[in-house]
Amino acid sequence: GLTLDPSSGIIRGTAPAVGTHRVTITATNARGSAAAEFRIVSGATLALTPPMGWNHWYAHYNRVTDALMRDAADVMVRSGMADAGYQYVSIDDCWMNAPQHSDPLRVGPLRDAQGNILPNTHFPSMRGLTDHIHALGLKAGIYTSPGRLTCAGFSGTLGHEEQDAKQFAAWGFDFLKYDWCSYTEVTGNNPDRAALRKPYEIMGKVLASQDRDIVLNLCQYGMGNVWEWGAAVGGQCWRTAGDLGFELDRIFEVALQNAEHRAWSGPGSWNDPDYIQIGYVGSAFTGGEPTPTPVPPRMQYVYMSLWSLMASPLFFSGDMNRLDPFTLNILCNPEVIEVNQDPLGQSAAMIPLDEETFVMVKEMEDGSKAVGFFNRDEIDRDLTASWSVLGLQGTHTLRDLWRQKDIGTAAGSLTYRVPARGVMFVRVRPLH
Repeated sequence: GLTLDPSSGIIRGTAPAVGTHRVTITATNARGSAAAEFRIVSGATLALTPPMGWNHWYAHYNRVTDALMRDAADVMVRSGMADAGYQYVSIDDCWMNAPQHSDPLRVGPLRDAQGNILPNTHFPSMRGLTDHIHALGLKAGIYTSPGRLTCAGFSGTLGHEEQDAKQFAAWGFDFLKYDWCSYTEVTGNNPDRAALRKPYEIMGKVLASQDRDIVLNLCQYGMGNVWEWGAAVGGQCWRTAGDLGFELDRIFEVALQNAEHRAWSGPGSWNDPDYIQIGYVGSAFTGGEPTPTPVPPRMQYVYMSLWSLMASPLFFSGDMNRLDPFTLNILCNPEVIEVNQDPLGQSAAMIPLDEETFVMVKEMEDGSKAVGFFNRDEIDRDLTASWSVLGLQGTHTLRDLWRQKDIGTAAGSLTYRVPARGVMFVRVRPLH
């Protein structure tokens, strides 16, 4: 039932019977032909690999509009990000009406007479927006809060959970970020685990009852060890810490904290340390217009390497209209993304070498391993990891993933000169 649209390159079809279906796709042009096998896995588990996409928040904050979202979807295709695997185009906060706001076009009744949530004037047609996104072969994401109001003071979903879930499905959304925000008004300041679970259990249940697959992202900052129960309440991914926009100088620390929860990572269950904020981003402290990221170039390689090794969701949250070749090189390296999207779904193990250096080792489905050598020090360091540390035996071939080139073979140990606050990222395969 698959058909190819030759003008767009998009393959469409109907979900097959439950199970794994193997499809070979062949492409031919004047330069020759290439073929690859794909697995279509049909069943009840959503997000078999970490979700990938774009979210508007850290670039545009309360300036988001329908036109901006449509443009971002267009750029996702035009830039090659969609070809690399990015697919969700997600609205964050501020698409609804607010009781008061500096922008009068975002103020209005929160719901209509039937209790349906109302988009603000900047979003004249939610269904029209998702139709535009879907026509490009992409998926659409939306945002709300279980509280009375969202973090930015817009209409939340409290008391309307089932009604809003039905509305999101009818509009055609495929992903929901569900942000704790004002729900503390319901639970008080020190909620127990049952209270922390309750709003997500409610939304997880009503989303599962819709005639549409909608991935649920639990955005509650890691409270109550959410990684231990996020999947049980119907979530597919969950934030493990606060907003990274306030901690871009602590990427190593945030990642290592996230990596501690690797036992709860796997197909359909992903620990989320927040978005990739490179290129042009706004200030999380002021919500200002996008400016060049404060993350230094070398640390951007570290950032993407860590997120890929941890099998974290890959959501870019920079300005899609100011993408440059360097940013696209970080975001779209296919060999790095392959590590993130490996079907085995393992989050890498972190192995300290000393106080400032460590390796991360990720088992891959094909029997290879992805290994990152990380240097948190302020000076260049020679890092060595033995085969016993890496869990290897015999001779292995080596490939530098960022440079996309083979770099020989090794047996017994690996040693690399890793720059200050930098990374060496390799794929290690047994030599047969």
